[in-house]
Amino acid sequence: MAAFLYRLGRLAFRRRWSVVLVWVVVLCGVGAGAALAPAAPDSGFSMPGTESQKAFDLLKDRFPDTGSATGGSGAVARVVFVAPDGQKVTASQNQAAIEKAVAEVAGGEQVAGAASPFQAHTVSQDATTAYTTVAYNVAAKDLTDASKQTLRQAVQHAHDAGLTVEVGGTALATQPSAGGASEGIGIAVAAVVLLVTFGSLAAAGLPLLTAMISVGVGTASIFALGSAFGLSASTSTLATMLGLAVGIDYAVFIVSRYREERAKGHAPQEAASRAVGTAGSSVVFAGLTVVIGLAGLSVVGIPMLTKMGLAAAGTVVIAVLVALTLVPALLALWPRAVLPRRGLRPVEDDRPNGGTRWARFVLRRPLPVLILSVVGLGVIAVPVTQLHLGTAGDESKPVSTTERRAYDDLAQGFGPGFNGPLTIVVDARGAQEPKAAVATAAQQIGATEGVVSVSTPRFNPAGDTAVLSAVPATGPADTKTADLVHTLRAERPAIAAATGATFQVTGSTAVNIDSAQKVQDALIPYLAIVVGLAFVLLLVVFRSVLVPLKAALGFLLSVLAALGAVVAVFQWGGLASLLGVRTTGPIMSLMPIFMVGIVFGLAMDYEVFLVARIREAYVNGKRPAEAIVSGMSTSTRVVVAAALIMMAVFSGFIGSGESMIKMIGFGMAIAVLFDAFVVRMAIVPAALALLGRHAWWLPRRLDKALPRLDIEGEALHHQPAGTIHHTAEPTLTPTH
Repeated sequence: MAAFLYRLGRLAFRRRWSVVLVWVVVLCGVGAGAALAPAAPDSGFSMPGTESQKAFDLLKDRFPDTGSATGGSGAVARVVFVAPDGQKVTASQNQAAIEKAVAEVAGGEQVAGAASPFQAHTVSQDATTAYTTVAYNVAAKDLTDASKQTLRQAVQHAHDAGLTVEVGGTALATQPSAGGASEGIGIAVAAVVLLVTFGSLAAAGLPLLTAMISVGVGTASIFALGSAFGLSASTSTLATMLGLAVGIDYAVFIVSRYREERAKGHAPQEAASRAVGTAGSSVVFAGLTVVIGLAGLSVVGIPMLTKMGLAAAGTVVIAVLVALTLVPALLALWPRAVLPRRGLRPVEDDRPNGGTRWARFVLRRPLPVLILSVVGLGVIAVPVTQLHLGTAGDESKPVSTTERRAYDDLAQGFGPGFNGPLTIVVDARGAQEPKAAVATAAQQIGATEGVVSVSTPRFNPAGDTAVLSAVPATGPADTKTADLVHTLRAERPAIAAATGATFQVTGSTAVNIDSAQKVQDALIPYLAIVVGLAFVLLLVVFRSVLVPLKAALGFLLSVLAALGAVVAVFQWGGLASLLGVRTTGPIMSLMPIFMVGIVFGLAMDYEVFLVARIREAYVNGKRPAEAIVSGMSTSTRVVVAAALIMMAVFSGFIGSGESMIKMIGFGMAIAVLFDAFVVRMAIVPAALALLGRHAWWLPRRLDKALPRLDIEGEALHHQPAGTIHHTAEPTLTPTH
């Protein structure tokens, strides 16, 4: 491996202009493809195998004219009217203002229908609140400015009449951006960290440049292939976030090793070749672990999640290729620019740096450091035992948004469960009297404890299937609502036996409950698959049983601690005001899977780079303790810089006004903090110090069976510069 990558780095250095030209052509090509490609279709969110998805599919099959019984996929605006204090919406003046506003909206472009609250009976019992649902015949993204302006003007006219008017639904929903300023802040902080780390503008700018090229190629490819593979624009979000983070990291690893090789006295070409042959090996295997974690998301069985994982994995592969080829080519163009102005300190100079001093501190007291680190992360992980998964809606938005205020007004006027009604699809094909069977089923559903009301059933043209809404007594994010869904489904056999009609529960609330359950059920198998594959990969890389085991356990500890911190802040409310979290609630269903996949890949980045340097020192003859000090002295600065860069990128999202984006940003940033600074910087050296030579133990039979990959660059140490060939790797046994 090292010999092959050495030759690749040498080729890229010598053919610098050709390599640069190839990447420019690739970037322009995929950019043109993205510009010319048709827009990706909105494939929606599907949950194959869940009852809510089966019910939705049944609706599309039995209600062909409308696509579903719930109004199809067009945009919806729910306009909520609240009377002034002490008044009622039924007062003549207020009623006239509401009917005038509804008529104004109904006459707008692209409107499929809008009924007066007084005709549709959507007035609260105390007559303080009323609402109308405006249905559009196009999706929200296709609404014209004229349609939106008509709705806003009608709302303003009702407001001028003295009513409080808010708008929920999708028609005017704010679409918070996860990029833009947040990414700019992350890149700016990354530039500062790189400048401090390397002491050179060129050395700081090169990783940023190559990372942006990686992200550009990756995201442009996603847009270019979006229509063919059903990749929505949102698929690029995870790819951009990860591509930027790992792209910077991988370039930093190689540039850092290049500077180190120059300090040993090697010429620029030889230094770049050796940097790619050694640090490049770590980049390849670190990238493979990220790809394993992302591609493993397909086991969850959620198409959207699978596409996002595979698209992000593709971007990571591009980042690896850029690091192995474009970075040495750019080093060839500016061989001295990336060196610090004060000059390079010879590697033989043993003056201790921060990594050396920290490693020696850990070696003097490895057991206390290990115990303190494990116990500390364990305590932080405790809240994860109370993890409640869900999908927050308008209730999680800031109160400054009209969607949130509309949600609160409806909850106050009609009850907390009104914002999350359950859609019941009754299949009466097996009943002798379908309408009677549906009526009986609706009556029994309405009698279930926790159901406030049941709407009048709506039949399909064939008269054998009906759909109705059941309003729970509790809000959509309440655990009692989830219990109600399970209760209704448990009552189904008895109702089917009595009526001959069966039913299924769907709707946004049921979809959220089912998605949370599906993710929760898939979490353990997903962990087993990605950790198992990574264990095998690290077993081959480090030729040790205990090092991969330690890496896996350390990762699990850091990700559990990160999830515990997320629960403490976003579910319990700890430090919520400090982070600008205005509303606590369930943790987004996909959050644990996302965090596990992303943190797993990033954690293995640090593990491979750090432990590879320790093993390199060990196989080159140093004692275990000396190898730990040597490896950390050369890698600590780079690992810390890489971690700070990732934290900066992720922390930029904490400032978002959207609760879900805050959650992702905080979760990823805190996970990197725990993994890089506690697990890799404390637990890893402490565990290796306690294990000593046993850390590198490998059964003899397994040693013979495993391929030898030489990521430490052992072949490079035994060959003159420029004469590296593909030879059998020598046995990596340290000598003293």
